[in-house]
Amino acid sequence: MMGDEKGFVVKIGDAMDAAREKAQEVGTSLVKKAEVAADDAKRSMGKATTAVAKKARAAKATVKRKAKGAESDAKKMLGKAKRAVGSTAKSAVAGAKKAVGKAKRAVGIKKTAVKRKAGAAKKAAGRKTAAVKSAVKKGAAKARTAAKKVGAKARKATKKPAKKPVKRAAKKSGA
Repeated sequence: MMGDEKGFVVKIGDAMDAAREKAQEVGTSLVKKAEVAADDAKRSMGKATTAVAKKARAAKATVKRKAKGAESDAKKMLGKAKRAVGSTAKSAVAGAKKAVGKAKRAVGIKKTAVKRKAGAAKKAAGRKTAAVKSAVKKGAAKARTAAKKVGAKARKATKKPAKKPVKRAAKKSGA
């Protein structure tokens, strides 16, 4: 009976050793699988980080490029506005000179061969001064409107470019 017990205990010991070896193999296998999974996760994270950085660089370059374009457009508009102011000022000066010339001619009435009556001369002088006044008023009005237009162009040129509206998904009707 004692020999049978010893054989049984030995069998149990052998079975436990086999189970221990099997458990060790399974544990080693699990550790390897975990290491592989961790490496895969690291690799995936690296790829994702690289992709995000690449997208960010591309977006930054796009923004820079658009800002540069907007800046050059603004400079062009400012140049146009300056030229418009210069040309308008020149034309206003020319108009003013013209008006001054008319006024000088109106004041310095020359004697004509035919003698006119005093009343007729006064009426003619009055008409000429009225013409001079209206010419001066027109010139001033043109200069004012030109200055307003130039100011508006300059403000528009220096204004920041408008942001693009955010795209939103359209709501679907439930009915």
